[in-house]
Amino acid sequence: MGARRASKDADRRIGRRALLIGGTAAAVGSAVLARDELGRLWWRVPGVEKPRKAGEVDYTGARWVAASEANWRLADRPDDYGIDMVVVHVTQGSFASAVKAFQDPEHQAAAHYIVRKDGRITQMIRELDVAYHAGNRDYNERSIGIEHEGFVDRPQDFTDEMYAASARLTAGICKRYGIPVDREHIIGHVEVPGTDHTDPGPHWDWDRYMKLVERAHTARA
Repeated sequence: MGARRASKDADRRIGRRALLIGGTAAAVGSAVLARDELGRLWWRVPGVEKPRKAGEVDYTGARWVAASEANWRLADRPDDYGIDMVVVHVTQGSFASAVKAFQDPEHQAAAHYIVRKDGRITQMIRELDVAYHAGNRDYNERSIGIEHEGFVDRPQDFTDEMYAASARLTAGICKRYGIPVDREHIIGHVEVPGTDHTDPGPHWDWDRYMKLVERAHTARA
């Protein structure tokens, strides 16, 4: 009787110990799994926001013009979402029309940058924030969007100045975030899964562009 009771007490102690150990392990596992998601939601906590300076740009020489807050969302990239891609767009309109659209809260889309035909660059959304530019949430969260002034069916819109300026911009982004300079990580909007866009279109010279990006990237080494 005494021996059986002692055995049961020992079993209970072992059971409680196993439960504690198992519960701790499960809690640790859950914490590890939840850490990434919590990191992505940090900015939703009232009063929490990454320090920012009004008008600050990520690319030296860019001009700041703010997009509507309805066309992007606050984030803390690359800490909450890794950046591993650049998406090339064409505005299908003038520079002025693109700025107007990106400042319109009803537009529901905007890119981080616009490159003009004369090579001047305007930044409208900080790189640390998620721009609604790709039409795919996952791609939005992991990429920088660069618009180019012009139309996909007008090869004359893609000027030497535009190619050179855009290549330097893309090379700088790749250098900042360790993005490989290749066509798997520098893509056109048309290549984003689920999109119905065709830009940058058949007249965008990818071979020329990638050579310019590679050259600019090497010069930054």
